[in-house]
Amino acid sequence: MAKTKNFTCNACGATSSKWSGRCDACGAWNTIVEEVPLSAGPASKTLGGKRGSNLALVDLATEEAPPPRTTSGVAELDRVLGGGLVPSSAVLVGGDPGIGKSTLLLQAAAQFANRGLKVVYVSGEEATAQVRMRAQRLGLEKAPVKLACETNLRDILTTLDAEKPDLVVIDSIQTMWADNVESAPGSVSQVRSAAHELTMFAKRKGIAVILVGHVTKDGQIAGPRVIEHMVDTVLYFEGERGHQFRILRAVKNRFGPADEIGVFEMTGTGLAEVLNPSALFLSDREDPAPGSVVFAGIEGTRPVLVELQALVAPSPLSQPRRSVLGWDSGRLAMILAVLEARCGIPFTGLDVYLNVAGGMKISEPAADLAVAAALLSAREDAAIPKETVVFGEISLSGALRPVGQTENRLKEAQKLGFSAAIAPTRSKIGTNPGISVKEMPDLAGFVGDIFGAG
Repeated sequence: MAKTKNFTCNACGATSSKWSGRCDACGAWNTIVEEVPLSAGPASKTLGGKRGSNLALVDLATEEAPPPRTTSGVAELDRVLGGGLVPSSAVLVGGDPGIGKSTLLLQAAAQFANRGLKVVYVSGEEATAQVRMRAQRLGLEKAPVKLACETNLRDILTTLDAEKPDLVVIDSIQTMWADNVESAPGSVSQVRSAAHELTMFAKRKGIAVILVGHVTKDGQIAGPRVIEHMVDTVLYFEGERGHQFRILRAVKNRFGPADEIGVFEMTGTGLAEVLNPSALFLSDREDPAPGSVVFAGIEGTRPVLVELQALVAPSPLSQPRRSVLGWDSGRLAMILAVLEARCGIPFTGLDVYLNVAGGMKISEPAADLAVAAALLSAREDAAIPKETVVFGEISLSGALRPVGQTENRLKEAQKLGFSAAIAPTRSKIGTNPGISVKEMPDLAGFVGDIFGAG
C-alpha cells in the first residue's frame, strides 16, 4: 500500500495531499512543502520499531505543591500572570507594531533581574546598542540583564544551555531561524519549529521563556495557531496609538485566571502601572452630555468603569454609517434591531457612531444596556444623570437578563462616587449595596421610564 504524503503551505498552514506551485487557500506561490513524519514505521508497530517505557500514572486525588512564583514588583504584570512568573513556563506576548511590547518586556526583565533572577534578553530585530539606548531612556541601564542579538536558534539554545538563566526573553519568535528547517525565517514551519524547541527547552531546563509574537492585521498572532497551544500563557498587549493607555490581557493562562487585564500608561520614561483604571478612564469625563453613559464592567476578576459615547446624526447617504470603536459591530446591529422591533424606535436614515473612551475594548454582553442607553440618549438629545452607572444584557425578545458579579460592579461604582445604578430585574444586588439601584424588567420599560418614549 502506497504511503500517503502530506503537504503544508508555509504561508497559511493549509494542508493537501499533493504538491502544487500555488496554494489554493491563500494564493501564495512556491510555499508548499512536504511534511516529513517523525518515524516511518507501520501504524501497527511502535514508533520506529522501538518499544517505549512505561509511564508513571497518578490518581486525581494526588496532592502536589503549587508551582513557586517570582513576583516582578509590577502589580499589573503580576496580576495578569496569575500572581507571578512560574519556572519552566512559556509565555507568548502579542501586540500591534509600536504598541510597546519591547518596552514592557525590557522593563519586566529589569525588574526580575533586580529581584535576583538571572535574565537573558535575546533580540532578533535590534542590535544590542539599540536595546541599550532604550534601557538608558527608561533608566534601566544598571539592571543586571544579559543582552544578545541573534536569530540562529541553535546558537541561542547552546548559549542558554551554558549560561543557565532563570528567565529568557525572545524578541521576537518570527525572527528566529532553525537551520534544520528548509524555509525562510518567519514562515509557518520556522515559527512552529522555533516555538516548539524553545518551549521544550524551558520545560527540560526549568527556566521561564517569554516569546514576543507579531500580530496580523486581524489582531491575531502571526503564524500557526498551534503556537498558542504549545505555550502556557498567551498575553495580548492592546491599545490605541492616540491614547496613552495600554492594556495587557491574558487570553490563556494555565497558572491563573484567563481574561485578566493589567492597565498601563505610556509615559516619557516607559510604561507606568495604573492601580485604579476606573478612575483613570473617567478622569476627563465632562458634565452630563447626550450620548454619554458610564458602564460598570468586569475584566477578569477586576471591575472596571468606562465611558461609552454615542453619536446619532441624520445621514446624507443611502446606506447610513455604523462606526464602532472598542466594541463588537455585530452586537451593535443587534441592539439597533431590538430597539426598532421591540420598542418602536427606528434608526433608519441615521448615522450611528459608538466609541469606548480611553481606547478600552469591551467584549462582555453586560454592556448591551449601556450601549442602548447611550444610543437613546444621543437620539433623544437627553443626558443620563452623571452619577448613574448602567449594565445589563439584552435578549432578542427585548428582555433584560441579569449579569454576573453585580455586587462587585456596584462596589466599584460606589467607590468612585456614583450614587445610582440601572440594572436588570433579578440581579444579585446584595443586602447593602450602598447605592440606589433601579431594576428594569425589559428594554421597553427602560425606554419608557428613563426617556419617556416607547
